[in-house]
Amino acid sequence: MKQLFSALAVLMMLVVPLAHAKDNYISDELFTYMHSGPGSQYRIIGSVDAGTKITVVDRNRNAGYSQVIDDRGRKGWVETKYVTNQPGLKTRLPALEEELSRVKSALESAQGDTEAKTKGLISSLEQRNAQVQELEQHTSELNQKLIDAQTEIRELRARIDTQKDDLLMRYFTYGGMVAGGGLLFGLILPHLIPRRKKRNNGWA
Repeated sequence: MKQLFSALAVLMMLVVPLAHAKDNYISDELFTYMHSGPGSQYRIIGSVDAGTKITVVDRNRNAGYSQVIDDRGRKGWVETKYVTNQPGLKTRLPALEEELSRVKSALESAQGDTEAKTKGLISSLEQRNAQVQELEQHTSELNQKLIDAQTEIRELRARIDTQKDDLLMRYFTYGGMVAGGGLLFGLILPHLIPRRKKRNNGWA
């Protein structure tokens, strides 16, 4: 009966620490020795490779050792300075490589989108430049037509002014001729009409 209680007590001592244990790892050294007790003076019962996942079940702060159970179920003591809560490189490396692959893929996709947008912008800019050149040419043609029209209008106005002057001169000429003819006719007409002789009504 005493042996049963002793076994239960030992089992409880083992189970309670395990219930509160967290995942830990051996830091990224080549390996560390596992001892049978909390100190280098205890027998070496094996070694634990760097990055190995372990479970810490006890700590001896004075000795600087932690009691652990490795991934093969072995239980022993290792130096606490080699125990870390960060996964080792061999555990993190696949995740890092996967993340790197995702980042590269996203970068390539972003570069592709950027190139496509850049090509689109260049094409749009070329179209805008062509439209601007076409508008500039059209504007230049309209300006030339406007200049030609203004020149033609000035020439027509000059011709109209000249015609007005000629017409006035003709009016003056015709008026002078008419006036001169009337004056001449007025002077000649009395000589063309015979004068009546006066009757002599005196007493004989």
